[in-house]
Amino acid sequence: MFARIEGILPAPESSHAIKAAIDEAIKCKETGEAKNIVFGLTGTGYFDMVAYGQFNDGKMSDFIPSDEDIAKSIAQLPKI
Repeated sequence: MFARIEGILPAPESSHAIKAAIDEAIKCKETGEAKNIVFGLTGTGYFDMVAYGQFNDGKMSDFIPSDEDIAKSIAQLPKI
């Protein structure tokens, strides 16, 4: 909805805030309450297009790294 109306594809992290803002606006419309609704939009989702496609096609799976995986990754970081 946001992307169609605003022409901006939000980053996945921002989508949660946008959904909450839309839900709050719908409540205000139903009750007649006037509010200023502010949310944070941090970046765009254009770099996430492959992930969006994988998610929508049911091809995305969760990966939870083990403590050993994390230790290996940390060991590869440059020493500064």
